[in-house]
Amino acid sequence: MQLTILGAGSSAGTPAIGCKCATCLSTNPRNKRTRCSSIITLDSGETILIDTGPDLRMQALREGLTRVDAVLYTHPHADHLHGIDDLRGFCQLNKHQIPLYSYKEAVEHIKAKFGYTIREPQGFWELPVLSITEVDAPFDLFGTTVTPIPIMHGRIQIFAYRIGNIAYMTDVSSIPEASLDLLKGLDLLLIDCLRTEKHPTHINIEQSLDYVSQINAKQSVLIHMTHELEYEALTQKLPKNVAVGYDGMKLSVN
Repeated sequence: MQLTILGAGSSAGTPAIGCKCATCLSTNPRNKRTRCSSIITLDSGETILIDTGPDLRMQALREGLTRVDAVLYTHPHADHLHGIDDLRGFCQLNKHQIPLYSYKEAVEHIKAKFGYTIREPQGFWELPVLSITEVDAPFDLFGTTVTPIPIMHGRIQIFAYRIGNIAYMTDVSSIPEASLDLLKGLDLLLIDCLRTEKHPTHINIEQSLDYVSQINAKQSVLIHMTHELEYEALTQKLPKNVAVGYDGMKLSVN
């Protein structure tokens, strides 16, 4: 499997509008962060997209994406959902309905806010043609086991996902003990790391590295970062098996 980070940024993106900090003014392309999303390409060729942020069209053009075979939603906040309409491009190209998966409240939110996208194929591909399924237990997707993992995002419970031996975890403030048990034996962990200071709905650097140590994946990558975290400075502070994620980063797992 190959995972490509489409966006490693937080809800504001980096550079942030109107900001003149060193990260926002940096010429290092790894400090240019679009909203958080990743895509996994299976060995069989199918692609699993995680979230549809508002930068999806630009991310797809940058990476040369031509197909999305399924979408896993972590939660329905705007920076993880509001690019849903851009799935129409993949429907038009491939002439097939794209299945979406998430937990009950997220499914209900998507149906209520973007109900026009949930439709059966009728030979008209000018709108997204999507289906949506509520999940709360491991399920098979193209021959690969996908395990939804409940985590806390402030006061609400959302999903992380384990796809084979890759786990993707954004917008987390705490991980229940039972969910930590589902993260054993990982080859690759992508984990939220918002900023230096503590935050009520996201883990910071210290908390992220603590979870990295507990989960003990072979490799861990930090995502969903604000402009407060500069790529080179943060890289120098990390253990050898932990990397700073960046837009376009590609990671392979056998």
